Amino acid sequence: MKDAENEQGKDKPAGSQSLFRGLQLIEILSNYPNGCPLAHLSELAELNKSTVHRLLQGLQSCGYVTPAPAAGSYRLTTKFISVGQKSLSSLNIIHVAAPHLEALNIATGETVNFSSREDDHAILIYKLEPTTGMLRTRAYIGQHMPLYCSAMGKIYMAYGHQDYVPAYWESHSEQIQPLTRNTIVSLKEMDKELAQIRQQGLAMDREENELGVSCLAVPVFDIHRRVTYAVSISLSTAKLGVIGEEALLKPLKETAAAISGELGLKVGGV
Repeated sequence: MKDAENEQGKDKPAGSQSLFRGLQLIEILSNYPNGCPLAHLSELAELNKSTVHRLLQGLQSCGYVTPAPAAGSYRLTTKFISVGQKSLSSLNIIHVAAPHLEALNIATGETVNFSSREDDHAILIYKLEPTTGMLRTRAYIGQHMPLYCSAMGKIYMAYGHQDYVPAYWESHSEQIQPLTRNTIVSLKEMDKELAQIRQQGLAMDREENELGVSCLAVPVFDIHRRVTYAVSISLSTAKLGVIGEEALLKPLKETAAAISGELGLKVGGV
């Protein structure tokens, strides 16, 4: 265990080892909303228990960590919600996109999602709940979504570098698993899917991530025609079958075009 700790300390700025270790514990705890036992946390972080306990005490004194109901377990506090919201509100894109997303939400009555891309994930940075119906998706602001099984994720793959998808498929082979019977896990099938997305300007999640829920997503372009954001509408598959894709596609594309315009893309450039 000691060797692992020394290995983790390599290439880190002098005097910052505790900071990096503390951040590592925070990231691990974020996956355990009901709490993670100290022993398991120590194993996951590859640190000895005394080191983990000392770091947890420091985080607890600052109000970021608290003991969980289960004895010997710890969880994050709601203080991270406040920090996260402040971080998101500082992004100009939220202020730019919010009015257009709110108008889309009112016009369709359905769940509206807005994401950005970070490395090999789509990150949900804004979400509006449906104004009609009772369906609430499991998605939440700050959620990291895999690219291969989400509509917005497929948008990023479709409009990314041509060599990216094969590399992604190889490096994430262990993570690419069938979440439902509709999940695309074949690179050949995904290549066909992405070609169709580029042709139509639309990506769909056909119950590939969550049974009973479908999603339509379109790209948002910046002034350089890069796709770093995506907009989507989520709703029950049954309801989508009743109202049809076309009823949602027009306002969805108009919203993406409006946000793209705010980011400098010339009218008619999408």
